[in-house]
Amino acid sequence: MSSTAMVSIDAYSGKATCERLLWVHRWTDKLLSFRTTRPAGYRFTAGQFARLGLEIDGEVVSRAYSITSAEGDDYLEYYAIIVPEGKFTSRLNQLQPGDAVWVEKLSYGFMTADRFVDGEQVWMLATGTGLGPYISILQQPEVWQRFTDLVVVHGVRQREELAYAETFSHLQQHAREQGWPARLHLLRCVTRQADLPAEPGWLGGRITTLLKDGRLEQACGLTLSPEHSRVMACGNPEMVTEVRELLRERGMTPLRRTGGGQFVTEDYW
Repeated sequence: MSSTAMVSIDAYSGKATCERLLWVHRWTDKLLSFRTTRPAGYRFTAGQFARLGLEIDGEVVSRAYSITSAEGDDYLEYYAIIVPEGKFTSRLNQLQPGDAVWVEKLSYGFMTADRFVDGEQVWMLATGTGLGPYISILQQPEVWQRFTDLVVVHGVRQREELAYAETFSHLQQHAREQGWPARLHLLRCVTRQADLPAEPGWLGGRITTLLKDGRLEQACGLTLSPEHSRVMACGNPEMVTEVRELLRERGMTPLRRTGGGQFVTEDYW
């Protein structure tokens, strides 16, 4: 995703609409989800990101955020981390419902599940707020109907950083009620905390380590293969880079706009 950018208010108003903050939920002192009004006619595909702008010192500072809401919701939701001394997020952390948030008219990004033309499993690997696009993707009925297994792997440092637990429970329940065939496997990978629940789905260690030694596959009872698996990786650039190399070692190739490939990735800074 693109880094923070600055532009004059007059210049920015030509490509964005001034929306309003609706809601803020704080997961920790550094992690929050927030919603804005949705611009009339705004369209996106689950997995894409928006560029948001905040007025700071007479200019608009803009930054990209993956959309976590469903394609059909009448609001836009995002998952963010507050960066110490970060100009955009410091201002974001001060906002209250009703405050102005600029939303650019176009959505961006190519990390969408509809780009996978085949495959049975979708593996969604994320560190931190890289989880965001998967929340949107999992709210689309077609992903539950097209695939047999949906594997969400979320890597964090501490348990308190694991967000959207209730959303995952709701999605699983809704899928059962609808009779959708896909099974959701939720794997939580915690790197700096030893007292983890002795339950399925809880793992200690980095995603890449768990991918190398086979514990991710063992935890969900699936084999990661070019024939059956399609992979998304989003978050820390070091994780994303290492995942790319590990997947290539397994015979997988990146998705191309012209078709073909088994994985797609997105860096978060």
